[in-house]
Amino acid sequence: MSTHYRLVFCTCPDDETATALAKGLVEAHLAACVNLLPNIRSIYTWKGNLEIDSEVLLVIKTRQDRMEALEQFILSHHPYELPEVVAVSLEQGNQGYLEWLGTWLDSTD
Repeated sequence: MSTHYRLVFCTCPDDETATALAKGLVEAHLAACVNLLPNIRSIYTWKGNLEIDSEVLLVIKTRQDRMEALEQFILSHHPYELPEVVAVSLEQGNQGYLEWLGTWLDSTD
């Protein structure tokens, strides 16, 4: 069962940034729920250097039709020069939970 819902991943430099982004996304109805996973370690290359950073990972629950606005929100509020915004399709899920996601995303408050 394929759905039009998405899980979006975004790393943040600290809890303050992650919390502000998560609250903004939910308040703007771009996401129904955001989980903050603190103390992850990211190892990556940036501008030719190997970087090792402690970050907070956002796991954002949304729908395909909100992706463009969600990405623009993150890009305009995130302190990184190139924030991570990657999404995967939800193939299955608790139908009641998915309906709740849709209800929040469709509501105006």
